[in-house]
Amino acid sequence: MVRGKTVIKRIEDTTSRQVTFSKRRSGLFKKANELAILCDAQVGVLLFSSTGRLYDFSSTSMKSMIERYNQTKEGHQLMSASTESKFWQAEAARLRQQLHNLQEDHRQLVGQNLSGLGVKDLKCLENQLEMSLHSIRLKKDQLMIDQIQELNKKESILHEENKELRHKLNSIRQENVNLQKKVHGQIGVDGGQNSSAIDYNIAVPEEDMTPVRLGLSQAQHVAKEKPEATASG
Repeated sequence: MVRGKTVIKRIEDTTSRQVTFSKRRSGLFKKANELAILCDAQVGVLLFSSTGRLYDFSSTSMKSMIERYNQTKEGHQLMSASTESKFWQAEAARLRQQLHNLQEDHRQLVGQNLSGLGVKDLKCLENQLEMSLHSIRLKKDQLMIDQIQELNKKESILHEENKELRHKLNSIRQENVNLQKKVHGQIGVDGGQNSSAIDYNIAVPEEDMTPVRLGLSQAQHVAKEKPEATASG
C-alpha cells in the first residue's frame, strides 16, 4: 500500500499534533546524532514545544557549543564588515577601470587617440566599424520597412473609409434626386387641375346666353302674328 503524501500544515487535532511532535523530535535527534558521528561534526539542537517545554541534543557540551557559537558569530560580523568594505572598494576600482576602457574605445571609434595603434589594431578597429555600420544599416532598413508597411496599412484603411463615404454620398444624392422628382410631379398635377378649371370658366361666358334669349323672343312673336293673318284671310 502506497503511503499518501503528508500535507505540511498545522495539525488541528491536539492528540495527533502531540504524537507527530514526539515522532518527529525523535527522528530529528536521531539524524543529528548520525550527522555528528558520520561527519565528525559538533551538532547541537534546541527545541521548544508548543507548551514551552525544552528539548535539546548535543554531540558535546551544549554550553561550550553555545559559547563557540557566540564567539564565531561576533567574529563573522566583524569580519563581514571589513570584508564588505574591501569588496566595495574593489568593485569601485573595477568600475572605474571599465569606464576608462569604454571612454578609450569610444575615442578610438570616433577617430581620436589613434597614434598608439599599429596596423593590426587599426585593421581590427576598421572591421569593428564596418560591422557596426552594417548592423546600423540593417536596423535602419528594417525600421523603414516597418514604417512603409504601417503606412500601407493606413492607406488601405483610408481607401476603404473613402470608398464607404463615397457610397454614402451617392446614396444621399440618389435620395435627393428621387425627392425632387416626387416634389416636381406633385406640382405638375396641381397645375393641370387649375388650368382645366380656368378653361371651363372661359368656355361658358355669361354673354353667350343673350342670343338664345333673343331667338326665343322672336319665335314667340311669329307665333302670335300667325293667327291674325289667318283670320284676315
